[in-house]
Amino acid sequence: MTVVRLGKVRELDAGAAGWGFFLCARKDVRTGRNGSEYLDLVLQDVTGEIRAKVFQDIEVIKQEFDAGEFVKVQGRGNLFNQRIELVLDKIRRVMPDRDRADGFREEDCIPASPRPLDEMWEELEGRIAGVVDPHLRQLLQGMLNVHGDRLRVWPAAQTVHHAYRGGLLEHILQIMAVVIALADLYGARRDLLIAGSLLHDIGKLEELSYGVATEYSVAGNLVGHIAIGVGMVRDAVREIPGFPEDLRLELEHLILSHHGARELGSPVEPMTVEAFLLAKADDLDATIHQVRKHLADDGGDGAFTSYNRRLDRVLYKRQT
Repeated sequence: MTVVRLGKVRELDAGAAGWGFFLCARKDVRTGRNGSEYLDLVLQDVTGEIRAKVFQDIEVIKQEFDAGEFVKVQGRGNLFNQRIELVLDKIRRVMPDRDRADGFREEDCIPASPRPLDEMWEELEGRIAGVVDPHLRQLLQGMLNVHGDRLRVWPAAQTVHHAYRGGLLEHILQIMAVVIALADLYGARRDLLIAGSLLHDIGKLEELSYGVATEYSVAGNLVGHIAIGVGMVRDAVREIPGFPEDLRLELEHLILSHHGARELGSPVEPMTVEAFLLAKADDLDATIHQVRKHLADDGGDGAFTSYNRRLDRVLYKRQT
């Protein structure tokens, strides 16, 4: 019997069956209710990620690949707790020379922003070129020069929001668009908000280690992106003669307060109009991204999604 190829993650449903190529982003050995081990996996392709499980031949199969490797799988779709998952019969690491003949391409297996990277980068450069304040413009252009290679491709998070190639850049641009509109509405300083949009998460370039999969670095675990980001900006400002001290402090405040509250991880809470606006825009973009992802990932037939722990609710699926 001929085994057909599985579709992309976004196309999979409970009736899917076949083989396909993915990136294994996570691999855990767990124990089921009956006491036997199984593999609990997260597989990714350019369209998203999906949970997968292996229940048979665990001792052999768990030696066949590691998290962070590309894999070839064979299995079927399954609806579990209103979410589509894959139950796998076979899985092994990709053999590039052999599997390219069957259509394997690394770029097809790496989750990426739906927006082209070059298009987003051009937009970012245009936003920064439009900054009027010469000190801020020099700082931001310098950040692009030094960190541009990573900033173009870095994810915004490991799992929560924009957790894919180009996700941080996409997140930054969306926040910029929001704060520019808010600056005009509330008479806030547009240049400062554009700078805060770029710099608020700049520490994630050091907090997250990113190749094809995303992990937290040692510095990310020990220090975190907020403190790292303040240090990166402070170092950059030192290289700009005459950079105003009060402007540096306000920039650092934007970074330190952008989570909006101490209980959410900010060392200080917003104390300027610009800090309030940036924190709200950051939270809005992250939240809406989670809402849309949960709606897209839910495979149930009902009018409402499964419960989302982070959003603390179910979501209504608009009937079309």
